[in-house]
Amino acid sequence: MNETDELIRECLAIDYRNLPAEVVDRAKYLLLDYLGVAARGALSDSAAAARKMVAKLDTATEGAVVIGARQKARPPYAALLNGIAAHSIELDDVVNEASLHPGVTVMSAALAAGHMANCSGRELIAGIVAGYEVAIRLGIGLDPAAHYARGFHPTATCGTLGSAVTAAKILALNAVEMKNALGISGSQAGGLMEFLSDGAYTKRLHAGWAAHSGLLAALLAREGFTGPGSVIEGKFGFLKSYSDKPHPDRILADWGNPYQVLKTSIKPHSCCRYKQGPIDGVLAIMRENRLAAADIGSVELTVLKAGFALVAEPPVRKQNPQSIVDAQFSMPFGAAVAILFGKATLDEYSQKNLDSPEVRKMMQRVRCVADPELEKEFPRKWPARVKLTTNRGQVFSAYIEYPKGDPENPLTWQELIAKFRELVRPVYAADHSSKIIGMIRSIEDADTLQPLSELLPAGK
Repeated sequence: MNETDELIRECLAIDYRNLPAEVVDRAKYLLLDYLGVAARGALSDSAAAARKMVAKLDTATEGAVVIGARQKARPPYAALLNGIAAHSIELDDVVNEASLHPGVTVMSAALAAGHMANCSGRELIAGIVAGYEVAIRLGIGLDPAAHYARGFHPTATCGTLGSAVTAAKILALNAVEMKNALGISGSQAGGLMEFLSDGAYTKRLHAGWAAHSGLLAALLAREGFTGPGSVIEGKFGFLKSYSDKPHPDRILADWGNPYQVLKTSIKPHSCCRYKQGPIDGVLAIMRENRLAAADIGSVELTVLKAGFALVAEPPVRKQNPQSIVDAQFSMPFGAAVAILFGKATLDEYSQKNLDSPEVRKMMQRVRCVADPELEKEFPRKWPARVKLTTNRGQVFSAYIEYPKGDPENPLTWQELIAKFRELVRPVYAADHSSKIIGMIRSIEDADTLQPLSELLPAGK
């Protein structure tokens, strides 16, 4: 099968008028989550550094919105900056089966392309749904574990192709142009996992660069620039170049049944997705048994094989994180702050806690293990098992089948709105936040994205 042609055909056929109501609702839900994460991420040092760089290159006084900042930029730069910001605090959406974060790439490209096209809310939603389909299905087709084993970050690679299709759709490219855009984006896809060696900011760049590259691919294609028409399935195409175990049959399987936005998870904890289930288990045991941090003698956490190298190895380094990025990918740190503070939100991932003797002492009590039983349903499920042993020898265990935020255990709209409000509190006043929420809840009625864009710069 020619997966490239089939993927383009399916994406062109996506039309707001034919989307189920639950898909439209979930696209808006994910958009609000993205905006909250991007606005708060704009306060990060990595986002600030990127904005300084763009300000020196892009002197335009008019442009696309840079979320959570008092700056505008040409759309490709806006996509770059918003993607970096949204991926900076490890609270962005994620898909279990593909092991990637679609929103930070697709949404960033969609808003930038939407600015250029002056698109409607309905066109925005259709573009987002298409981009999620492409990014996620390619992630599944690569086999995330095999892709990681080669040192690549799926958000960066698959996100580039997903962003290209999103931008192409919103810019109303035809079938030939969209195929070219996808082909061009394949030569821009990259993103190494080496950031794990020293906690560098490059993981955050991956999302912004994917959105930036996807938009540029669509813009090049619109002007007649060509890309390989077999970019997915070709001998030197995306699947064979980025994976030792590709599954091309999975890319188009059960198209629209369900749409991939319905399989996307929301993060309640500000850290790597592989840490979410174990943290849920720690919090449940502490709460249900009314345990205090002083009671805990040892902690044993099961970590899925695909994430072990990300959050559990090498043990000495994971028990001694040196930066916020290190902490975001340290299972011992996540467990320690959950035990000590009863939560693992953005506030807990701080330099103060990195330097805390209390946190460091608790991290030494955390041990990560593998469990073949938990692997049987991965990646469809990301379960976790937790065992806490008290100083008195009492043993408490928990099994988490679906971490909080998974589609099977979702945040309600009310919980999502609460997450949004808490995240943007340093950026927008409460009434300003309410306006953004109201706008997103009815974005399908917007003839243009201009009113939303006017709400997204920093409001304080």
